[in-house]
Amino acid sequence: MEAIRIPVRTGRPYDILLGRGLLTHAGALIREVQKGQRAFIVCDSNVGPLYAKTVSDSLVRAGYRTVSVFTFPAGEKYKRLETVTHMYTALARNHFDRHDVIVALGGGVTGDMAGFAAATWMRGVDFVQIPTSLLAQVDSSIGGKTGVDIDEGKNMVGAFRQPIRVIADIDTLSTLPQEYVTDGMGEVVKSACIRDRELLELLERDCAFSPDLLTDVVRRCMLVKCRIVENDEHENGERKLLNFGHTLGHALEKHLNYSGISHGCAVAVGMATITAASERQGLSEPGTAVRLCALLKKFGLPTTPPVPLSVYLEAVKADKKCVGGAVDLVVLKRLGEAVVCRVKTEEIDTFLRG
Repeated sequence: MEAIRIPVRTGRPYDILLGRGLLTHAGALIREVQKGQRAFIVCDSNVGPLYAKTVSDSLVRAGYRTVSVFTFPAGEKYKRLETVTHMYTALARNHFDRHDVIVALGGGVTGDMAGFAAATWMRGVDFVQIPTSLLAQVDSSIGGKTGVDIDEGKNMVGAFRQPIRVIADIDTLSTLPQEYVTDGMGEVVKSACIRDRELLELLERDCAFSPDLLTDVVRRCMLVKCRIVENDEHENGERKLLNFGHTLGHALEKHLNYSGISHGCAVAVGMATITAASERQGLSEPGTAVRLCALLKKFGLPTTPPVPLSVYLEAVKADKKCVGGAVDLVVLKRLGEAVVCRVKTEEIDTFLRG
């Protein structure tokens, strides 16, 4: 077993391990950094049948006395406090204490909720991210943001809680349905746009999912996020760049009740919309929007929303990043270089729609 090791130097440092065939060794890799007696695997109904037994068996071999598996129905609509409450009940009934470990096995929804449970169970226990989707590997498993959705917005309830290790097995991506691959490419393109022009040019030129390129594409996206998070762990400045496309994307997801569009596709629409607007305002280099849209379309991502912007504009103004009567929108000066642009709430309509 060979793995690329990427250190994440946050206040609570940890390593990302990236490679092939890592799932069967997950228990040993977790035991290196965690000495508890019980492990609590969280997964959804799609991932559980594929990988839960492999990870559970590896944890038993690594010496965990009790290994429990908590499975919830797959889908963003289950990313709720109610699901986390069921996790608490299972943790209590299985006598999990603050010396034990929660293992998030799956995509972004799983990682966000399991991380939130870890941040709040007994005021904080260890957790490990084992991302099995492209979106989770390149983005959501890294950086310590955890949370759940409420009716008023996406990820409105949450906490910062860094994992003690991220174990990303590239082989899990081979089982993804095409729509999940497309979804993850939204975050891949985002990473390239804000900080890695060479990656963007590679994506324009080649197929990101060719066997020769896939690991390197994931690694480069991980590095973009790691370096930003290291500089700004709690999103007081530079980390806001990771929200490129997200303010509009989250608003669209909320308007469609988290069922009409995937996260990655919503972010793609957000990126295309904000870039067209910023180019009209003279904030982006001419031609940026056309080039971005061409790249999004190459990977099957949408560039226009399924409903008019006007119908979810109020949700944009209600975003959790809207503070002091203004919202921080991330715009591209040019492809590979992003900046934060503060727009007054009453001017968002004019900014976005010209």
